Amino acid sequence: MKTINFIIAILCSLSVQAQPTLKGAYLSKEDKEVIICLMDGYFVETKYNVDTKVFNYTWGGPFVKDGNKLLITIHFDSRDKAAVGKTKEILFVKKDHEIIDKGENILAGNWRMSGRKNGDKITENPLRARRTYKLLTGNRFQWIAINIETGEFSGTGGGNYSFVNGNYTENIEFFSRDSSRVGASLSFTGKVENEQWHHSGLSSKGDPIYEIWAKK
Repeated sequence: MKTINFIIAILCSLSVQAQPTLKGAYLSKEDKEVIICLMDGYFVETKYNVDTKVFNYTWGGPFVKDGNKLLITIHFDSRDKAAVGKTKEILFVKKDHEIIDKGENILAGNWRMSGRKNGDKITENPLRARRTYKLLTGNRFQWIAINIETGEFSGTGGGNYSFVNGNYTENIEFFSRDSSRVGASLSFTGKVENEQWHHSGLSSKGDPIYEIWAKK
């Protein structure tokens, strides 16, 4: 009996390990304005309309998959900061969504702003409650400025991106703080070095930036 149980345990373990990681960007078939992005065990759902430049909401956080269910620990919710810290269960079935991309790109991942460079000086930004994430799938990007302790939501923006020969370009489709930015494109120089993403150019306000992003 012990041998049988041991074999069952090994098979179950192999099954879990063999299960593909859920990642990529998906468009809801029920509501064509809702996009879900998943990378590195992090979930973000956003609703917006690029034609009217209306941003509706965004929410998300770390998730685990249980069959067709996602259990999400809410890190942010632009509609209700009281939801932060709670766990939300949603049904996620791929056939109910149109796949936008499969989350395959050298930059794909959930990146956290970990530092800035001014001249030769690097100012580190250690992990704390107040943080800025930039989640990238295969061709979608979204940044989120949040505080996971107070529930404060400072802003978000996103759209589609390209990364070719060290040139990173963002095409903005929504911006919670200023809808006039929708339709703009921003180009940066980018590279991945020592598991960090170095990102330099001009911000949406025209200010020079050199940001360092990490996945930890």
